Amino acid sequence: MRRALALVLGVALAAPIVPAASESVAAPAAKTAAKTKRTKKPARVTKKRKAAAAKRRDARARARASTEEPVRARPALLVPIARAISCPVDMVAVAGRVCVDRFEIGVVDRESGAAWSPFYTPDLGRAREVVSFYEALRGRAAPGSADASTDLPALPTIPVAPRAVSVRGAIPQGYLSADQADGACSAAGKRLCTEAEWVTACRGQAQREFPYGDRYEQGTCNVFREDHPSSILHGNPARYHDDPRNGLLVVADRPLLLETGASPRCASRWGDDAIFDMVGNLDEWVADEQGAFLGGFYSRGSKSGCFAKVTAHPRRYSDYSTGARCCKDPT
Repeated sequence: MRRALALVLGVALAAPIVPAASESVAAPAAKTAAKTKRTKKPARVTKKRKAAAAKRRDARARARASTEEPVRARPALLVPIARAISCPVDMVAVAGRVCVDRFEIGVVDRESGAAWSPFYTPDLGRAREVVSFYEALRGRAAPGSADASTDLPALPTIPVAPRAVSVRGAIPQGYLSADQADGACSAAGKRLCTEAEWVTACRGQAQREFPYGDRYEQGTCNVFREDHPSSILHGNPARYHDDPRNGLLVVADRPLLLETGASPRCASRWGDDAIFDMVGNLDEWVADEQGAFLGGFYSRGSKSGCFAKVTAHPRRYSDYSTGARCCKDPT
């Protein structure tokens, strides 16, 4: 016990324990204790800083983990049929069985053909609420921050009855729920793909793990980008996933969200044609009663290629990363 007390007070073991009434020893001991306390204080601050840094690293790791899909059994695939099928000009014939959109869909009004913004859910009332929220949040942001300096995209002024369109060189429609995507495909005379159709199409005629081959290649498809839009705008990758500015961000002169067909080697080839961006760019809803999207979006930490799948959200869910493409039975 003497040894423990001596270590706490910073006094040599050989020094006798002196009653508190003895000022000649108590005063130096108090100074020594105070010195020891002052010496330890920066160490405690350093530990707090280290703990805070570790906590931030853990938060980033959890956010990254939340974007990765768990390992699961692979789905059944279509059995190819050696026959020619007829598909619309914006679709590709897959396995002699189904027609699949060449590009991720955009949304237009089914009557007028007017384009909807790819940065807002195609629900005008909800989109207006989103604008009000983020304009207020931006007004409170620190001057010079990405949040304060990034304008919100223009919001359409009229409601839309969504119809899917599949064209090259367009920003694909994010912020889609599965129900909205299903309705947009239906309005175009199409439907959401089944998981088997989608995965078969993604693997191409050669049935490979990725559209381009059997080994992952960083940067070939727009997936596994190191930057996360919510981190850039808000310092928190786990929040603000309905921010309409997420799809506008550019890092190192390259947009996080690319135009359709902008990754030419990310092509699932069928005969002399190809389907683009089935891995990366946006997650794509498929026909699943519980809700499922495939392929991964640009910041998803996934190297699962055509088998990347997320089932954590119901069909009504949407955010900046959720898009779709349509399928159609051949004629």
